[in-house]
Amino acid sequence: MPNAVIVDYESSWPERAQQVLAEVQTALAPLSDSARFTYEHIGSTAVPGLAAKPIIDLQVRMPSLPSLDQLAGLLAPTGFVSAQGARPDSPGVYRDTPRPADPTDPTLYEKRLFHDPARAAILHIRRADSPFAQFVVVFRDWLRSNPVQAGIYEEAKRRLATQHASDRDYDDYTRSKSAFFDETNDEMRSWARRQSSRPHLT
Repeated sequence: MPNAVIVDYESSWPERAQQVLAEVQTALAPLSDSARFTYEHIGSTAVPGLAAKPIIDLQVRMPSLPSLDQLAGLLAPTGFVSAQGARPDSPGVYRDTPRPADPTDPTLYEKRLFHDPARAAILHIRRADSPFAQFVVVFRDWLRSNPVQAGIYEEAKRRLATQHASDRDYDDYTRSKSAFFDETNDEMRSWARRQSSRPHLT
């Protein structure tokens, strides 16, 4: 399964992510509330030193989701096309799965997923109030601040990539990573609460 191969961290990933995000921001500028969008580099390629699949994950958070067709038209010049998923139940294509203790309202987890095969990039478009959109950012920042857990996560990913190397897609690889998320959920949330309670200098 070539797309699930884990490679050592590449220092070029953050710069590539910012370049693509800038193109996406320009493409989405015609939307009426685009000034309120948040553009983020997420996933393992956003954690310095962490090995990852060489695919850049990006996220845009917006107050409400335009139709898939409207977004596809706006993003077409960037090379991003709608991702359909390998199977009808492919995880994270049309909606995200609530994390433990998060709200379960299904409308919060609707999303639009695009990919750019030529540049090996994936674009997740989520609602600004999506708990999962917040989770991926907190998880990224927690790994950035916690080299020990980042190393454990890397070992888990390498092991799972090997286990699923003959799969025709990486849906089961993606699902298998949930075990690490679940095991570290309480620690990560405790860390996030401590960060939010710290005074901010102005």
